[in-house]
Parts: sequence; C-alpha cells; structure tokens
Amino acid sequence: MKRRDFLKGVSLAAAGGALMGPAAGAAGFFDSPLASSLADSGNIEPVRGLAPVRPLDPVVSKPVKVIIIGCGNRGRTYSGYAERYPAGMQVVGVSDILEHRKNYIGDKFNVPADMRFGHFREVFACGKKLADAVVIATPDDRHYEPCMKALALGYDVLLEKPVAPSEKECKDILKMTKKTGRIVAVCHVLRYAPYFMALNEVVKSGVIGDVVSIQHMEPIQYAHMAHSYVRGNWRRAGDTTPIILAKSCHDLDILRWIIDKPCKSISADGSLRFFKAENAPEGAPLHCTEGCPHQKECPYDAVEIYTRLKQHLGVFDLQGSRDSDLIMSRLKDPRYDSYARCVFHCDNDQPDHYVANMVFGDGVTASFTMDAFTPVGGRRTRIMGTMGYIEGDMKEFVVTDFLTRKPKLWNMEIAEVPEYAKSGHGGGDYRLVRDFLEAVDRQDPGHLSSSIDVSIESHVMGFAAERSRRSGKKEKV
Repeated sequence: MKRRDFLKGVSLAAAGGALMGPAAGAAGFFDSPLASSLADSGNIEPVRGLAPVRPLDPVVSKPVKVIIIGCGNRGRTYSGYAERYPAGMQVVGVSDILEHRKNYIGDKFNVPADMRFGHFREVFACGKKLADAVVIATPDDRHYEPCMKALALGYDVLLEKPVAPSEKECKDILKMTKKTGRIVAVCHVLRYAPYFMALNEVVKSGVIGDVVSIQHMEPIQYAHMAHSYVRGNWRRAGDTTPIILAKSCHDLDILRWIIDKPCKSISADGSLRFFKAENAPEGAPLHCTEGCPHQKECPYDAVEIYTRLKQHLGVFDLQGSRDSDLIMSRLKDPRYDSYARCVFHCDNDQPDHYVANMVFGDGVTASFTMDAFTPVGGRRTRIMGTMGYIEGDMKEFVVTDFLTRKPKLWNMEIAEVPEYAKSGHGGGDYRLVRDFLEAVDRQDPGHLSSSIDVSIESHVMGFAAERSRRSGKKEKV
C-alpha cells in the first residue's frame, strides 16, 4: 500500500465509528445528545422507584473456600474479591502453568505450597474436593476440561465466558451441570452492573409497553481491537472462539435477558476488512519495535499504545510497574512477540466489523453491531416499545413515555456506592462473585441472575450467528 493510501485508510478507520455509529445516520451513540440536551433544558425528571443497589459483601454462613484456576487478568480480578471481603471468600488454592502468575496470587493469600498447582489437571488429580468451589479463568479453549472435571468431583463453578469453544462442549457442560446438581455461574458480568440492572428493571416495569425492537452496538475501540483481536490471544477464531462469542457473548446475553424470550433465528455478516497484509504500508517491518517509518501516522503502533499511552498492560506481567523501558523490554521479549507485531503482519482472522439481526419470540427483533473502528468502548442501546422508548450509553439512559411525553433520566454515579469503585464492569465483577458465593452457601442457583440454561442459550445464538456469517444464510436457533 502506498503511503498516501495508508494515511487515508487509518484516518478514516479511526474516525469511522464516531461519524457513522451503528448505521448510517445513527447520530448520538457516542455523545448522548438526547440526555445532555434534555438535562440542560431542565425538562427531565430522574427515574425513580428502582430497587436499591445492594452492598457487595455477601451474606454467607461462613467463608466459601475457592481455588483459582488461571491466574491471569480475570483470575486476579475475581481473587481480588477475597482480599476485600475475606469473611465471604477465601482463596485456598491456585493453579497456573506460569509460576510467576501462580505465585502472585498464592503469595497474596498465603496459599501453602501443596495447594499451588501448575496445570489444572493437578487440581483434580487426587480425586477429591479440596475446596467448595473453583474459579475457572483459563484461556477460552481451556474451559471445557477443567469445568467437566470440577463438576464430576462435586465442585461448584464460577466459569469465565465464553463457556467453551464449541456448541457441543457448551451443551455437554449444561448436561453435566444438570446431572451433578452443581452450581455453574457463567461470568456474564454485565447483568450484574447497576446500569444494565436498572435498564432491565425499567423494561420489566412495563413503562415502555411491550418491547418490539432493540438496536444494540458494541464499539470495541480501535486500540483494544488491535491489542486483543489482532495481536492478542483472541486473534484466531480456531484457537479460541469466534469474536461474536469471545467479545460479544455479553451482548447476546443482555439482549436475551432484556427481551426475555427465546431467539428463533439469526442472520449475520461481517469480515476482516482492514487488519491484513495487503493493507500494510510500503516498508512497514514485521514488528513496530523495528523502527517503522510510518510510526507517527499509525494509531495502531504498538510502541505508542503500550509504552506511551500505557494501555492494555495486563498481558506483560509488569507486577504493577508502568516503566516505559520495562514495557519496551517486554515488547522485545520473544514471549510477548505477538504484541510487538505490525497489525498488518499478524496471523489474525477475526472480523473487524460484524452485524447480526435476530428474531425472538412474539416477533421481537434485535439488531446488533460490533465495530473495531471507534474512538471509545462500551455499549450503546436503543429499545423501542409500544408505549415508549429508551436510549442509553452504559453511563446513563433516557426513558421517553409516549403518553406523558416527559423523558426521565437514569445516571446513577458509581461513586454513590463507594465500594463499587474499581471493582470492574461498573461493580458487575464483584456483584457476580457476591451472588455466586451466596448461591454456593445456600446451594441455590436462584441467587444468580442467569441460569446455566439461559447462559448456554445465548452462546448457541453466537454459534448460529457465526454459521450464518460464513454461509450467508439465516440460521434457526
């Protein structure tokens, strides 16, 4: 690619999401002008009458003992709950094939040497339970085996999403859960975030009548896409799961939760449009650390994203450091080779844009858009009902009643619940753990927002979407 064409391409790619939104003319998905203009005019009331947000400490008879299997980013996140609420959860074992990750959590919780395991199979080798529950936060393609082994031994399971890399394996886990009678909580953390809890509660209240249609968008954010789905662990669908599940199974679950009816059919399209070799500018080396002549003009430059912007550093095992020289040394370390690669010279195959249209029970329709080329992440949602309309951006939403024509605003600041700060996904991560612990303590999965049946159903929607994308045909779910 010539320099002029490259500059034109990256500038349009970085700005495209902001200009276009989920579809042509869909203004307002990034700057929420509806809410801001109404608030400025004073012609808006707060949404009232919603259930209060509960504190994050669990109500349990005794601390639930857990083993963390997979001590990377998500494993550290969930284990952090035990640090804040030791009366609710105790980390008594850890497992990771990387010694430094295993020992990072092990040292924090004084886990004895005989409860520090390497491969997850070592956790189950003795053939008996060593704790009440396990947290499975291994890579996507290594969820199935430890989950099945844990259920067979009688553990309850907190299972990171996606459940498994194939539809058959997802259904096998569902069958095993039913057979053993154990509790499996899938980490659909958005269900537990105050924003989506409030959004779902307003819909269920009937204030907008019956839901007829939903428009939902997940903007990935351009640097996040480059990090996770071009350079990172999720860059190849066959090695993990298709991006509709790896990134957006949260969104399919949220749609299923709000509509509260089974999905009947789905059609999808999308492709890898930009991050491929034919779009590489002339002279671009294989690695950004090799002195790329286009560095200053490329928003996807690894040196810029990691050493200067200090984004997405969790993969480098920096032990809390943000030193630029240390980060650069990691980029030159063969263990982290893929994160230094030019985005046009990776072995990625995940689509960088994806659309899906769904039909649910009673003819309710939903359209979903996932886009890499956006300046921000988060979600944007519009819900059309027979008696009203909701528009939200994951920070606030506005409800418009067609009868009164008086809009109402929900924008609870997370700071109003101090302990929700820094607990991940707007408090969703820790609320999920809290509800899981209470479910385990009482042996009652009813404490969870989602049953394992519905969690698997939303995954089946994702597999059907991927079949549709590849075949060009509508798929029944």
